[in-house]
Amino acid sequence: MILKFASFLIGIIWSYSIIKTQSVFSKKAGFIFKIFITKVSWFTLIAAIYFGYKNFSIKTTLIGLVIGVLIVNLIFFLFKKILVTKFSEKQLTIFKSFFEYTLIFWVIYYIFF
Repeated sequence: MILKFASFLIGIIWSYSIIKTQSVFSKKAGFIFKIFITKVSWFTLIAAIYFGYKNFSIKTTLIGLVIGVLIVNLIFFLFKKILVTKFSEKQLTIFKSFFEYTLIFWVIYYIFF
């Protein structure tokens, strides 16, 4: 039972973290990210909730969902705090732009090749 609940929490955390990552990107990269990655993550989140509902009670499923969302939000908050203290605003902008263009390149590469 503990292994099932742990896998349920991992599924919630995994899918919600990818959904939350979309908010970090700019509009152009966010749009590509939304089309190709976030849609699948929403289905994964729904499947994880269904898995929780089938194996646990509604109360346990909701508690797991809340715990997963809180963990992801806490990790994003702490990660943002660490990045802001270690790097300058210019370095973060350069890295974010590099990451966005790399994402766009990989999606285009995946579509055509």
